[in-house]
Amino acid sequence: VQLQASGGGLVQAGGSLRLSCAASGSILVYNRISWYREAPGKQRELVASVTHGGTANYADSAKGRFAIFADDGNKYTVYLQMNNLKPEDTAVYFCGVDVYAPDSAKGLHWGQGTQVTVSS
Repeated sequence: VQLQASGGGLVQAGGSLRLSCAASGSILVYNRISWYREAPGKQRELVASVTHGGTANYADSAKGRFAIFADDGNKYTVYLQMNNLKPEDTAVYFCGVDVYAPDSAKGLHWGQGTQVTVSS
């Protein structure tokens, strides 16, 4: 299982970024694809997740500003649209996929991080 994360960058407060996470390899069904972030000196925290069926879940800090959704034509590519970014959103963002099937790939897999920096 491979995950390719992209879309990070430098943006001013109030701006927007869209992160993408492309999952490939031995994945038939996943429980969820999630975005986490890790800021300097802080623990990795969940930002948002979406199930294979399309149900989204958000951290309180992301509600109303971020949207997670799968590509219309490819459920294995998931986007995190981040609007009204704040300096406290600055972190390395990681995507992870919790694979349900096949059994050979079952479990949580991580991609590389992408840096998001929000200037004030």
